[in-house]
Amino acid sequence: MPVVPKVTLPGGLEICRVLNGMWQVSGKHGAVDRAKAVEAMQAYVDAGLTTFDMADIYGPAEEIFGQFNSKLKSSGDAAPAVQSLTKYVPQPGPMDRKVVEKAIQLSMTRMQVDSLDCVQFHWWDYSDKRYLEALGHLFDMQQEGLIRELSLTNFDTQRLEEISNRGIRISSNQVQYSVIDQRPAVKMEQFCLANDIQLLTYGTLAGGLLTERYLGKAEPNSKAELYTASLSSYKEMIDTWGGWSLFQDLLATLEAVARRHNCPMACVATRYVLDRPAVGGVIVGCRLGVANAGQHIGDSLHSCSPDLKLTAEDLAAIKAVTQRSRDLMVWIGDCGDEYRS
Repeated sequence: MPVVPKVTLPGGLEICRVLNGMWQVSGKHGAVDRAKAVEAMQAYVDAGLTTFDMADIYGPAEEIFGQFNSKLKSSGDAAPAVQSLTKYVPQPGPMDRKVVEKAIQLSMTRMQVDSLDCVQFHWWDYSDKRYLEALGHLFDMQQEGLIRELSLTNFDTQRLEEISNRGIRISSNQVQYSVIDQRPAVKMEQFCLANDIQLLTYGTLAGGLLTERYLGKAEPNSKAELYTASLSSYKEMIDTWGGWSLFQDLLATLEAVARRHNCPMACVATRYVLDRPAVGGVIVGCRLGVANAGQHIGDSLHSCSPDLKLTAEDLAAIKAVTQRSRDLMVWIGDCGDEYRS
């Protein structure tokens, strides 16, 4: 069994560089059997993929993790440690200590833990400055031992700098990053490298679109073809980036690189982002209780293997396609701007 590489966040939490994403149990990717989802998590842990990413708005994700973690602990002292990163995603409104503490306590109850490994804070509207108030309370709770790592989700570079300048130590920022969406490389990477902030990335496989399954295929547009929230969301990103024809050129290039390395295309797409400066880890979605985990686990392990090394030739071939795309910083804005008007 390959050893899964780890990264240590500033607060000391060691996590896998490939994280198991739990957005897929939110209900937007098909009906989820909770019992089967809990059971399916064991295969990831057995493979050494022990880090799970979830949120308070991902349907039953926190409860599923709590049931699994409780079951794992009851199995004996030899049970491997798992790491749980959750998100606090409030609607803009009053952010006094009681409001924030109530939300954090609810996550702890659902996850059946006495403290949270990592809270990744998301805020919808920058014009409402109460995100700074909320982060102040989260920082206080971190000092009190309720939170180990205080992180962000989908914050742009300007706000990341603003928060850091207030003395709030940010461990990581979760942003979209892929061969298609390379906005973090424009401004955010440099700031993160200078301030010891890790990027945890999602969308790296574009919901499954960056795989052999879509190579040479007609453009999907119907709900039947774009049958999950991920596929629908990332198809819109591809449309903005350059369209289906250019995307097919990218898939053909990735497939050629994958052939040279004797691996699936998903491994190349994941490795490409793992090798980027400031990227601590890549979040790969797990359809727990919905689909067979076997191939996903194998691809995740292969993508972070030291044997997979993208060459200068590989990177040049990919760049030859991506440089023909639109500038997403111009069309969308910095990281996370797609979630704000």
